[in-house]
Amino acid sequence: MSQEGDENYLTTAEVARRLNVKPETIYAYVSRGQLTSIRARGRRGSLFTAADVEQLASRTVEHPGVVERIETELSLQQDDELYYRGHRVRDLAATQTFESVAELLWTGELAPTQTFPAPADLVHLARATITVAPETARLSDHLRIAVAVLGAADPLRFDLAPGSVLETARRLLGVLVEALPGETAKGGFAARLWPKLSAAPPRPEVLNAALVLLADHGLAVSTVAARVAASARANLYSVVSAGLGALDGHYHGGAPTLAYQFLDQALQNPVEALSDQLRSGKPVPGFGHRIYRQRDPRAEVLFGLLADEPVMTRVNEITARVSNFPNSDLALAVMMHAYGFHPDAGEALFAIARIVGWTAHALEEYAEPGLRFRALGNYTGPAVT
Repeated sequence: MSQEGDENYLTTAEVARRLNVKPETIYAYVSRGQLTSIRARGRRGSLFTAADVEQLASRTVEHPGVVERIETELSLQQDDELYYRGHRVRDLAATQTFESVAELLWTGELAPTQTFPAPADLVHLARATITVAPETARLSDHLRIAVAVLGAADPLRFDLAPGSVLETARRLLGVLVEALPGETAKGGFAARLWPKLSAAPPRPEVLNAALVLLADHGLAVSTVAARVAASARANLYSVVSAGLGALDGHYHGGAPTLAYQFLDQALQNPVEALSDQLRSGKPVPGFGHRIYRQRDPRAEVLFGLLADEPVMTRVNEITARVSNFPNSDLALAVMMHAYGFHPDAGEALFAIARIVGWTAHALEEYAEPGLRFRALGNYTGPAVT
């Protein structure tokens, strides 16, 4: 602790230790007016009064604010390209299996792996619970039900050691794909998933590419939800459940279904479909992106694999009339129409792929201090009497 006159002062490093945050967070507090920094003659760096620091520390039980930035080694969006741990995702989609890319995100090692296991007793349990769902339940609803029940059935679910978490993730994915309604197939993950989504002749290489492309995408809202759960040391099943809950919104996981519905109308009459959408004042589903500026690399990869499908002729006509670029939601919708996927298959495919990313983010979060996500709320209710 330093002294300036009769008042006690703390350096940025001392404040960070007192509040259990990173120095970058201290700068954010200053920019928001929560702390005031001063400069002392003959001293380098900012100083803060101890009284102000203690007042800020007393506002919450654990620590004074939200994590401003989350450090992650997993995925990067840069120059309209997507990378997993430094590997360009379009290259991974063309050369690697979904299982291998999962191991890359989880462990940093890109190596061939065996098929995710599916113990018969757990598959039977998951199927039994799915059958009680109403007929109106979507495939994504089946996933949520199965994840919750499989978690309840795992007595060692709170073992958060990395090896145990990875074992759980592999088993969870293997059981989910086997438990979904539909025919059972052999082979890699994509080959096993195909008959659950479509009765058409299988194209597992296309489905594998889609799974790889969707496995992670930075700090999307569902991934933040998963990391918050992991920060509270929730087990992996609960982390996945948190991600599935956030994914259920129409702004996120529901986007492929909206694109599918729009494309369904546009395939019959593209001008009328676009006219109706523009008249509604809402964005055209399947176009544009918050991060990418000129292209969505995931869409480009899938469109390349689907180039010979008849549906692409009409899709090209539609995209030529829209001022924005097509995104992965539209690419998924095209794949669904090309191969007769169930209308709700896009959401389920998105969710299954993203379980890999949520697991990777959970592993990162388990290595961080617990309960580090706590926002400062500005009370706007009635005055205290």
